[in-house]
Amino acid sequence: MKKLSIALMATTLISASVFATEIKKPECVAPAKPGGGFDLTCRIAQTGLKSQLDRLMKVTFMPGGIGAVAINQFNTTRTDDPNSIVAFSSGSLLNIATGKYGKWTENDVKFLATAGADFGAVVVKSDSKYKTLEQLMNDLKKDESIIFGAGGSVGSQDWMKGALLLKSINKDPKKMRYVAYDGGGDAIAGLLGGSIGVYMGDVGEMASHLEAGTMRILAVLSPERLPEPYASFPTAKEQGYDAEWTILRGYYMGKNVSDEAYKAWVKVFKDAYKTEEFKKVQKEKGLMPLDMAGAELDASIKKRIAKLREIAKDAGLIK
Repeated sequence: MKKLSIALMATTLISASVFATEIKKPECVAPAKPGGGFDLTCRIAQTGLKSQLDRLMKVTFMPGGIGAVAINQFNTTRTDDPNSIVAFSSGSLLNIATGKYGKWTENDVKFLATAGADFGAVVVKSDSKYKTLEQLMNDLKKDESIIFGAGGSVGSQDWMKGALLLKSINKDPKKMRYVAYDGGGDAIAGLLGGSIGVYMGDVGEMASHLEAGTMRILAVLSPERLPEPYASFPTAKEQGYDAEWTILRGYYMGKNVSDEAYKAWVKVFKDAYKTEEFKKVQKEKGLMPLDMAGAELDASIKKRIAKLREIAKDAGLIK
């Protein structure tokens, strides 16, 4: 029995050392200029994985086409790079779904792990006649004059939130009255000023505004209820509407990366998710925990992109 235990311990140590040696020069590629969301995503990996890697992760910037240059490089010259991960967001997934990355699709990369998430929210003024999502949805079924607004153009993530809401009651997203603002701040001003009736925002940005008592969240577009301070807000799903929008941040690798290298990175992230170090940087960067890695994430992303593609077709954004 003792010999068997020693043998098992030796096997475990060998496996761990194999995983460690697979990642020799860890690098996170942020497919944009410094200072944006992709930079933030890489910094989460750089800080949150410190205790899991033998050396500090390098952050490299690769701007161009909101991720197009990076996905092209990792499908041409760096398809099997075992050391590098690339930051992506829900916006990247939308670009894939609508063909903005050319011939490259969700099948041309290996989705690796998440950095965390924010979630969409259906927001009205505090003195709005809509006290519940159901009241709003009942009016939307018969009244197409309700004006939505957000900090993004038609076809953007924010527009997609409204499209999902309409699709959940079998309404044509193309008929949505939508005002595109330059950013969330302008959209909130539009809501409070009465220019729009419904703001399709993000939960994370709402905390300070909710304290002021000027706005009300009718629904959170998360798979399930969020922790405090948002636990009192019901999801659209629990109110009977199939509308979910996760503002996801994560990482992918080249499609020809070896199984050994991919598994090494998956293990690094899964181990990091259990640490206070990772949870702390996640919170500091304004993200909520959504810890997924490996095959589970890859399957979830592909399902998400398929749904985005379907909505984009319904809305006439793509053929």
